[in-house]
Amino acid sequence: MTLKVPTIGLLHGAQIPVLGLGTSPMNDADTAVAVRTALEDGYRLVDTAEAYHNESGVGQGLRDSGISRGEVFITTKFNKRWHSVDGARRAFENSCQKLGVDYIDLLLIHWPNPGHGQYVEAWKGLAKLLDDGAVRAIGTSNFKPSHLDRIIDETGVVPDLNQINLNPYKTRADSVPYHVEHKIVTECWSPLSPRDILAEPVITELADRYARTPAQIVLRWQTQLGYVTVPKSASPQRIRENISIFSFDLTADDLAAISALDQGGVGVPDSDVAGH
Repeated sequence: MTLKVPTIGLLHGAQIPVLGLGTSPMNDADTAVAVRTALEDGYRLVDTAEAYHNESGVGQGLRDSGISRGEVFITTKFNKRWHSVDGARRAFENSCQKLGVDYIDLLLIHWPNPGHGQYVEAWKGLAKLLDDGAVRAIGTSNFKPSHLDRIIDETGVVPDLNQINLNPYKTRADSVPYHVEHKIVTECWSPLSPRDILAEPVITELADRYARTPAQIVLRWQTQLGYVTVPKSASPQRIRENISIFSFDLTADDLAAISALDQGGVGVPDSDVAGH
């Protein structure tokens, strides 16, 4: 029996599963196996990117699974070389070719690269793709509130989702309230990294209390806070464990105790200078 994952509604009408499979840094062959395994276990969200060099593997895993394209929500992202209106379309077309699909569910600008100075143009290109029906949702990755303000102010188009580095060490009080205010869904990348998180006493004690793995506790914390999360794994056992988190609930006190592990932004990449 495959497991069912709840979904969250996005601003432009699509529904995204709250938990999916991350694929960085797997190669095409490993990605294909992991995607097939995940889809057979009930996953319906797969996250990839141009920069991961495994979009072809995602497409192969989808085909190998036998799951219909319409049942699977595919997210991918493009790099700064495509930061223009026409470039966004070329990035879309390149990703579609590698994935072996004719539309993408959610297409993201991977990093704002403000020094490059073209992310607003890239956003205009994404808005055009949305209007044309080539994508079901559009969003950003690693955008600060200041970057989001600029694209919204200059285009009037609010992202469906912003994917940021978020875990119990990085609760992102700088970004999450902004997302809530603007109805932008928060998605967590590297949700279980660094692995030190899984050895934190508050996490291990909750894992013992609920008879769950530490990773399941962290992923349940993220999903109960209303976030989308995409843990990466190539292990069939961990893939299965990661999706098996919806039959228990953490208490408000549990959630607060995990959030108290926050380190105040230490280790969060500065997207004013980082990116590709």
